[in-house]
Amino acid sequence: MAGRWTASETQLQPDPRFGDIQLSKFVNCVMSDGKKAVAQRVVYDAMDLIQEKLGKETAPDAPKESIEVFRIAIEKVKPFVEVRSKRIGGANYQVPMQVNKKRQQSLAFRWIIEAARGEKGRPMAQRLAEELYAAAKGEGKAINTREQVHRMAEANRAFAHFA
Repeated sequence: MAGRWTASETQLQPDPRFGDIQLSKFVNCVMSDGKKAVAQRVVYDAMDLIQEKLGKETAPDAPKESIEVFRIAIEKVKPFVEVRSKRIGGANYQVPMQVNKKRQQSLAFRWIIEAARGEKGRPMAQRLAEELYAAAKGEGKAINTREQVHRMAEANRAFAHFA
């Protein structure tokens, strides 16, 4: 049956290396064709590359661990509002609506992975590491996508009463 909730939330195990459930979910989103080992290797290689970059970082307020960079990146990419199309009186309106926590996380994952996959020519682990690092700094394609979504919601604020 379509639209059913799965037990994936209760069955999801923390990832073996960092013990983080959010990272485990991210690995599942990176995975394609059921190849979890490949997805884990890509994500862990990306985390190793981020850790190398952090070793060269001189700023005193910079995070010390790659998992911290991952968490910061996800938090910065999460959107707070988005526009939803709503049909009212024969016209379609782009109505800004708040985004719930689960959708915020899934959109953040999706935008980061799409931004990494969008670039070509280098291994996926490198592209993912660069996108996560840039997102943690408040830069990159995923952050631009979030800013565009927020701009659209701001521009259509006049239709918020239709929500």
